[in-house]
Amino acid sequence: MSAGRILVVDDEAQIRKFLRIALEAHGLAVDEAATAAEGIARCASEQPDLVILDLGLPDQDGKAVVARIREWSAVPILVLSVRQAEAEKVSALDAGANDYVVKPFGMAELLARVRALLRTTGGSEAAAEIAVGELTVDFARHEVRLAGEPVKLTRREFDLLGMLARHAGRIVTHRQLLREIWGKAHENDTQYLRVFVSQLRHKLGDDPADPKYILNEPGVGYRMIDRPPPGGERPSGR
Repeated sequence: MSAGRILVVDDEAQIRKFLRIALEAHGLAVDEAATAAEGIARCASEQPDLVILDLGLPDQDGKAVVARIREWSAVPILVLSVRQAEAEKVSALDAGANDYVVKPFGMAELLARVRALLRTTGGSEAAAEIAVGELTVDFARHEVRLAGEPVKLTRREFDLLGMLARHAGRIVTHRQLLREIWGKAHENDTQYLRVFVSQLRHKLGDDPADPKYILNEPGVGYRMIDRPPPGGERPSGR
């Protein structure tokens, strides 16, 4: 098996130990986490090549962990769970898991699935944290900081800011923002989007007449300013 780094997220110490021994015997490096919060944080900081995830974690269901990780990373996720119901498998896969193995499991089969997942992708594609000027968007912790101070956003405001930050310097159309954040049924509700952008600007202290972060591209969409334009003058954001 080719070398790689595996993050094992399971609250059972014996399972983690068993997997560590088996995976390290095949040349893989192993990190461990016993809770959902620790797993999400370690995935962001360690950027593993594969996550092996139990669903029955003490602080949060594993499917929620899958969904959180998928907000910033395409790292392969292999669910390892005692839950055998088809609905559980479908739910985990729909949340973004790549594979599902039921406990108890055969180590030979698990290793084969690990090898297959490691072949399919190179791991996470996007940063877990993006900084634009004095603004920092932390996707792993769902936090926003401005000049080091926390900014309280609603879930929709965070998703809107996150999408703009991911495409900093590029225009994101009204339709793209509405479809990705609110769903296809709302992709023409541009006035609804303007309200949220206004709320977001207010919380960031971003003057639409002289924007530092969110620039309006009239009739098209919005763009997060990744650097001041030459000469230091910015076009109007109104």
